[in-house]
Amino acid sequence: MILLTYTRFITACFFLLICISAGNPSPNPEKVKKLGEKLFHSTILSSDQTISCSSCHRPAFAFADSVAFSRGMNNQLTLRNTPSVMNVADRPYFFHDGRALSLEEQALGPIQNPLEMNLPFGEAIRRLNASKEWLDAFRKVYGHAPDSMSVLGSLAAFERSLETSQSLYDLSRRGKAELSADAEEGRQLFNGKAGCFDCHMGVDFTNDEFRNIGLFNGKNLNDSGRAAITGNKEDLGKFKIPGLRNVAVTAPYMHNGMFKNLDEVIDYYNNPDQFVSNSQNRDSLVHALGLTALEKQQLKKFLESLTDKRFSKK
Repeated sequence: MILLTYTRFITACFFLLICISAGNPSPNPEKVKKLGEKLFHSTILSSDQTISCSSCHRPAFAFADSVAFSRGMNNQLTLRNTPSVMNVADRPYFFHDGRALSLEEQALGPIQNPLEMNLPFGEAIRRLNASKEWLDAFRKVYGHAPDSMSVLGSLAAFERSLETSQSLYDLSRRGKAELSADAEEGRQLFNGKAGCFDCHMGVDFTNDEFRNIGLFNGKNLNDSGRAAITGNKEDLGKFKIPGLRNVAVTAPYMHNGMFKNLDEVIDYYNNPDQFVSNSQNRDSLVHALGLTALEKQQLKKFLESLTDKRFSKK
């Protein structure tokens, strides 16, 4: 509950800054995005200037990471798997537990997290203002020196630009390509027997809810999921349902990175009791599916069809 209150406080402060700055001319959106991209790839926002946002949100992996836990300051491991920041422009919550209510809040979190970039945000602002390069860059875009609103707003603008809509699936929906026979069978399984559509629906294949899929056994109370934010026992073990665009390039999977590839994910959903014993509060939607070996491969083919062409191997 304390974390939720803090999150809402940060949101209120950010929007207060917007109101205070309302008299300033609106900056060019494209320039804001480019400035945010430069910040995203810069190490200036980490305490020892060795880590950037892109150190963990790696472009080649759809702005996720390729390991279960990313390495932050002093080689420390993050507590959870790094999620993709692609196709998040329309999401109402951020982080696996949904503690951030905007991309601006999401951008703030890793900067200040001791395990990640470990830099007090006030110090980050002072550092940017002390750099002639960054001072000039912000003045060219915003007409003033770096401040909280412009820094977080620029990072969020860049992340909002990371939308994809050129996957084989997208092209097939527009009549410009065709799914393979196996991928089409997988699509029907996704919407039917496999039950994926119950949670992974909409343009980005998520209903933005929080579910306990059975990975919580009651032992790791330090990572109890959504319950740490809401204070509700009913939320124990619940985590945010991720979107599935580009899912084939964002392994490993789940908030704890326990599954190395899509085959393991599909095997888990097909027979969850085989993987996790004594899971607590598991959602009733997660149960043995009875998929055959062929059906599992067809479902995988469909999931692979959600990969945008920018990530397609040449």
